[in-house]
Amino acid sequence: MRHPNRQRQSDRRAEILDAAERCFARSGFHRASMQDICAEASMSPGNLYRYFPSKEALIAGICERNRADAVDSFNQVNDAPDFFEALAGLAQYHLVDRTDDEVSICAEIMAESRRHPDIAKLYQTIENEVRDRLAAMLTRAAERGEIRKDVDIDAVAGLLLAIGDGMSWRRSVDAKFSAEASLPLVLRMVHGLLAPAKAAGGNETKDGMKP
Repeated sequence: MRHPNRQRQSDRRAEILDAAERCFARSGFHRASMQDICAEASMSPGNLYRYFPSKEALIAGICERNRADAVDSFNQVNDAPDFFEALAGLAQYHLVDRTDDEVSICAEIMAESRRHPDIAKLYQTIENEVRDRLAAMLTRAAERGEIRKDVDIDAVAGLLLAIGDGMSWRRSVDAKFSAEASLPLVLRMVHGLLAPAKAAGGNETKDGMKP
């Protein structure tokens, strides 16, 4: 059991990160000030600085929370009996169910990673973790015969990341874009790319295509 004071501190940190996330999503990293975040969190600057001494520390906290959330979502599908169902669940959670602010902050982090070395390192840590988890899922699926055995695992993991990034970016900049409506089409496309095609006798050809 957590010590009550530690629990309160953890809860307060989460509230501050939520407030910072809303400010950053609304105004961007550079325009949102620490004063704005204090007002959003309903706390004094002195109190906020006890938890996060700088804007960079807040951004790092958001990045770490996103990383932990990604790891947790992968852990929940590790034992899923079907690769495509597990992938659909991950995609639904990360691309559709997340709030507009959560999607917008990811776009901010992606953009800022091109200009700020420290944020680039944080972003790359998240990317590497997600890529490794996707590659592990793909490897297990290939071993079970759920996907083609001749696919380039690293290339496919990178492609899935690119699709996810593209959908998140489109959602953050295009109010008419519906991730929910687009996701079934994307999943069908991925299924067509990865699912093993069967020959007439039920055997998979070398390249996964019918002879």
